[in-house]
Order: sequence, then C-alpha cells, then structure tokens
Amino acid sequence: MRNRFTISIQQLNPVMGDIAGNRAKAAKAVKAAGAVDLVAFSELFITGYPPEDLILKRTFVAAAMDAVHALAAECADGPAIAIGTPWQADGMRTNAYAILKGGKVTAVRHKVHLPNYDVFDEKRVFDAGAMPGPVDIDGVRIGFPICEDIWEDDVCECLAETGAEILVVPNGSPYTRTKQDRRMQVAVARVVESELPLVYINQMGGQDELVFDGASFVLSAARTLEMQLPAFVEDAETVVFERGSEGFAPVRGRLAPLPPLDEAEWAACMLGLRDYVGKNGFPGVVLGLSGGIDSAICAALAVDALGPEKVHCIMMPYRYTSSDSLSDAADVAERLGVRYDTVAISPAVEGMSEQLAPAFEGREPDLTEENIQSRIRGATLMAVSNKFGAMVVTTGNKSEVSVGYATLYGDMNGGFNPIKDLYKTEVFRLCRWRNGAKPAGALGPDGVVIPERIIDKPPTAELRENQRDDDSLPPYETLDAILRRLIEDEAGIAEIVAEGHEEAVVRRVDHLLHIAEYKRRQAAPGVKISAKNFGRDRRYPITNRYRDA
Repeated sequence: MRNRFTISIQQLNPVMGDIAGNRAKAAKAVKAAGAVDLVAFSELFITGYPPEDLILKRTFVAAAMDAVHALAAECADGPAIAIGTPWQADGMRTNAYAILKGGKVTAVRHKVHLPNYDVFDEKRVFDAGAMPGPVDIDGVRIGFPICEDIWEDDVCECLAETGAEILVVPNGSPYTRTKQDRRMQVAVARVVESELPLVYINQMGGQDELVFDGASFVLSAARTLEMQLPAFVEDAETVVFERGSEGFAPVRGRLAPLPPLDEAEWAACMLGLRDYVGKNGFPGVVLGLSGGIDSAICAALAVDALGPEKVHCIMMPYRYTSSDSLSDAADVAERLGVRYDTVAISPAVEGMSEQLAPAFEGREPDLTEENIQSRIRGATLMAVSNKFGAMVVTTGNKSEVSVGYATLYGDMNGGFNPIKDLYKTEVFRLCRWRNGAKPAGALGPDGVVIPERIIDKPPTAELRENQRDDDSLPPYETLDAILRRLIEDEAGIAEIVAEGHEEAVVRRVDHLLHIAEYKRRQAAPGVKISAKNFGRDRRYPITNRYRDA
C-alpha cells in the first residue's frame, strides 16, 4: 500500500489544432516535473479546447491519438501521464482522458456528461462515455471525472463506490465573472458527497472569444483548500498526498491569491487579445485613437497585452473633431509609448460627398454623411493593416453593440474587440481601476495611462456639430441597467418597467436591441466576460418579428 503519492498539476496554454506543438509542450512539462508519480494536464490538451467541428474531421482525431501514443513512447522512462484527447474506438468518438505509463496508453476514460448550454455544444461532436471506474497508478486508485462530470453527482459517486482514493478533474472551463466561485462550490459539493480529495486542473489562455483563467486548486476530503494556483498565467505545481487513517490527504501547498473583479476582467481582456494576436500570427495591432474612452481603453489593453512596440495608433480627424480630442488622443499615445500617426480624412470624405452629390440631389444631409466619415476611417485602418500586416482592433463596447450605435464597415471594422462584452459603465470603471493599478503580466507602463479628462468628458462620436451620445441614447447608467435585464436575464418589458424604468425608454431599448441583430452577426469576435455575450451565448434570429407585448 502506497502511503505517499505526488501529482504535478500542469496549468498550461495549448494552441488550438497545433497537435505537434501541444505534444512537445507536454513532453517538456513531463521532463520538468521531475520525480513525481503522475503528471496531469487539462481537458483535450493535445488538441486545445474547445475544438468544435474539428472533431468531425477523422484525420484530426487520428492525429491527436497518434500524438498521445508518441508522447507515451517519448516519456516511457518517466512518470505516469494523464492527458486530455479526443478518442475514436468501438464506433464512438469521445472526449477522453488517456493515462500513459511505460511507453503505452494503459487506460482511457471518457467524458460522461456532455455540456450543451451557453458556449458549449459537445453533444454535436462527441458521444457520451460510460460510467467510469478508477485507474490504478502504482498502487493508488485515481478517479478521473472530466470537467462537466463533476457538475452532476453521479460520476463522482460511481468512482467513490468503485474504490477511487483521489479525484483528478481535467477542465476546459472558460472565465466569466462568477465562474471561480461556482467552480469551487461544485467541487466542494463533490468532495462532501464522495469524501475524497479533489485536484482541479484548468486550461489557461485565450481561444477565440473564450478566455481560460486556470486558477487550478486542490481540496482535501475535509473541504479545506490546500493549494491554489494563480489565475491568467501558465503555472505548474506538485501536490503531495499522504495517507492517513481516513485515506489520502493533500499536504498544504502554495495558496496564490485570486485577483479581485476589476483586475480579473482587465486580465481576461488582456489575455484574450494577446492570444488572439499571437496564436494567429499577427505582428501587432493597429487601431483608431479618437480621444474617446473606448479607443483609449483598447489602446491601453493592447499595450498591456503586446507591449508598446506592437501597437500602432492613428488619429483620423475631420471638421467635427474637437481640439480636446486631438490633444487627448496624443496624450494617451505618449503615456503608452506607442507609434502615433495622424491621417486627415477630409480629402476622402469630401471626395466621396462630391461623388455622391448627383445621386443625393434634393436630399438633406443625415446619418448617411455621418456614416461616410466612419467608413472612411474604417477603410483607412484596413489599408494600414493590409500594408503592414497588423490586425485592426475594433473598439465598440457592449452598450453600443447592443443598440446598433456603431457603423458597419466603419468603426466596426477589425479582427478582434477586447471590450465587446463590457458595457459602457464597465469601461469607465475599468479605466479608473487601471489608472491606479496594473495586473500581473501587463507590459504597459505604471500610473495613469488614460487621462482623467477622457474619463470625465461626455461621450461623443463627433460625427456632427456638438454631438453627444446621450442625444441619441438614454444615459449609460440607465441604458446598461435595462440591457443587462434584457440580455443577461432575458427579462420581459413589464418586469423591467416594474423595477422603476420608464416604459417608453425600455420599449425603445428593446426595439434597438432587436433591429441591431444583423450588425452583431457581422461584428468581430471579442472576449467573453459576462454570463451571456453576443456570439456563442446569445443566438437570436436576424429575421424576427416577435416583440414583447
């Protein structure tokens, strides 16, 4: 009977589809782990998570399985390895966890519960596995419930009843505001029911709209937190289990503090942008710097994510651009240390106005002319992107995206939006936070990076004389409160009115939300922060005549 068992927790950042690279990363981690009994990786580590319809490609699954066998052979003289991989056998294609030892795949366990809600649709591509039993690793029986399997009680119950001594849970659990607390609550519930210690291993890194925050942890059978890895960074740590009279118990290890809400949200946006740019091979980013708060926060996030040398900001003034905006944009660029250019759009705007004059004869200027300015700016940024290869960062916040206060093929141009899931009031809050703090791993400067004047001045698109956002929209405090209820809570109009909002305002916001759906379908992807982002979470039809009565 073993009285001591050691597990190396690998909280790493795989690259989607880079099977050879992920295998090499795993092999390096196994060698670095040293003399441990088990090296454990996150869910579907060999492919990256979530692979979506790549799983439907037979050659993809075969390549992943080949890589697992090759990893086993390469690390034959080392410790046991547990690694997430798709698996095809006996006419089933599963989300699996392979156990490797002595150069071979010695066991495979299959995910039982396939999530099919929020951002997940695993039932589309995987078959559900059978109830698992524990795996014997050098005389210790380890249970391997995979991610969603601990959100139900039956898998852990089955493992406990069939003799498991430790639960090791590989996860691909993306960050949202409340996720860390919810994970802990679920893990504690499984520990209470099974009376077994639990090791929670989570993926770290950005994958398209999703950000995986890591924050792996270890719980004792007595429900005490015995190890906590940091969030939003790659890390590895070895947990030691010692057998006592009531079974294995983890030895107290490092307890890294988890970031508070503001820091976590900034870190998520920063990491999502960093990995989207890096994993897709862009040399850097370019964005329009208008002197407003949205472009300022995106510039600061880009510098924190990539470093100032990879960020190019462009001011594109026209006749409605105020002197304050010109000086504020230059101030942001100087504080961040980025390349800053000015490209006047007057020749292009006037040229297009002249070109369209015959077709528009007899019509008064309206939103059309405002959108021309925005689209010229969008085309300018895309031209710079094409010439130098940098990706255009688009800068619309969730409030604007919700109600269509953005121009298709104009300020919506871009490859990625780091603040897509942040309401305007949240943008203000995070700007104030960043001026007094900086998250771990940020490459930007300390101190005030977004001038207070930008935060304090009334928001405006500056597409006509004396324009302000609140000329067209309710105050952002009101707008965001209504939008949260309509989007995150799917609340009805009567419910929201009963909470004290004016019915006419609620109905107008609801109407704008519906008619902007076609714009959102054409918007760039962006970091998911909330429980319901635009994209994978919220799938409303574009053609839709339903309205809340």
